[in-house]
Amino acid sequence: MKKSIELHKETFLEELQEFLKIPSISAVSDHKSDVEKGAKWVATALEKTGMENIEVIETDGHPIVYADWLHADGQPTILIYGHYDVQPADPLDLWETPPFDPVIRDNKLFARGATDDKGQLFIHMKAVELLMKENGKLPVNVKFCIEGEEEIASPNLGPFITDHTEKLAADAVVISDTSFIKEGLPAICTSLRGALAMEVNVKTANTDLHSGVYGGGVPNAVHSLVYLLDSLHNQDGTIAVEGFYEGVPEVTNELREEIAQIPSDEEEMKNDLGLTALFGEEGFSFKEQTGIRPTLELNGISGGYQGDGIKTIVPSEATGKISCRLVGEQDPQRVYEQIEKHLNENLPAGTTMTVNQFIQARPVSLDSNDPMIQKAADAYEEVYGVRALFPKEGGSIPIVEVFARVLQAPVVLMGFGLPSENLHAPNEHFHIENFSKGIETVCTYFKSLS
Repeated sequence: MKKSIELHKETFLEELQEFLKIPSISAVSDHKSDVEKGAKWVATALEKTGMENIEVIETDGHPIVYADWLHADGQPTILIYGHYDVQPADPLDLWETPPFDPVIRDNKLFARGATDDKGQLFIHMKAVELLMKENGKLPVNVKFCIEGEEEIASPNLGPFITDHTEKLAADAVVISDTSFIKEGLPAICTSLRGALAMEVNVKTANTDLHSGVYGGGVPNAVHSLVYLLDSLHNQDGTIAVEGFYEGVPEVTNELREEIAQIPSDEEEMKNDLGLTALFGEEGFSFKEQTGIRPTLELNGISGGYQGDGIKTIVPSEATGKISCRLVGEQDPQRVYEQIEKHLNENLPAGTTMTVNQFIQARPVSLDSNDPMIQKAADAYEEVYGVRALFPKEGGSIPIVEVFARVLQAPVVLMGFGLPSENLHAPNEHFHIENFSKGIETVCTYFKSLS
């Protein structure tokens, strides 16, 4: 299989670059036609692999692409999930080359979506294609479910899964949308935090006011917003919202020992990030803070005059963006209501407020001892010479919890990215070595399930 991968690698990379040229940005309405183009490209690529029953399924948002090959009688069925939509590329001036003009340099492929998730999704397409070429059939039954809304929290895929459980039924769901611990050290993520995002808008007067005529005598919307946002945290890094920690599991010594097995160099990380210090909830290591503890982050604030120079006003409106990562049994809706209640109770005089929710996803925890996950670790070990570790990730893939709960199937998060590949940031890239070895690993994994 390795020789076959090398033989076709250049062609595969050319095809992947064509995929990456499509600016399928799901969050921006102006790119709706590009997202649709991405769906059609995926459908055509799946047909080339030998998949059957290919559908581009319309939703209230962006399309879902489905395909299957179900001729391996008596063998397991694997559902492969991925997404063809990408994050916006801003700020464009920080890209060394245009985000949708893929380029290879230093054995890395640079483009928006290279590692999140087009490159990793494409690994599975090419693995299936090579297995079909090698034997004229697959060692297992395979289904693909590929969406165009992951970057906006999959609003339409959840209902689709619930309404099509028989169509999507599988013995395991395989997802490649995560990363290694570091180069050469593969990982199978066994925990993802849930997510909650909202926007807080505050208003005072019916217009901005002259700071000389009115300043000191009227409420200032930016002051009100800053006060509200600051009230959400205590000095020790804990979250000050009453009831926020409901459902957060106790951190056991066994769990701490498991997390401690994951290599982490905090001093090196500080240097890489240009930080003089780390900050977080006291009493927990960085890996614990970012993997198994909940968070409340301020993502952005705006209000008042934003142009060059000074405009001496008392702002009448201001906006703050908040996101949370949730763990254990935390209920996103309950957490949202607790935060909204806290903000209302701390609202300064003369200020009105509206809160709008954008994202809601439950946490998910996976059993690393499940045979489907252990066989994936075996496949990594065979190809990379190192057995995968099982980290707890701080990020969120909202649909993972839905797959696990609705389909009652183990989810195998066998990623091939690296933490350094700038996903969601300028100069996103994907290491070509992991693209090639990823195809080999997936082929090895599917064969081992037969």
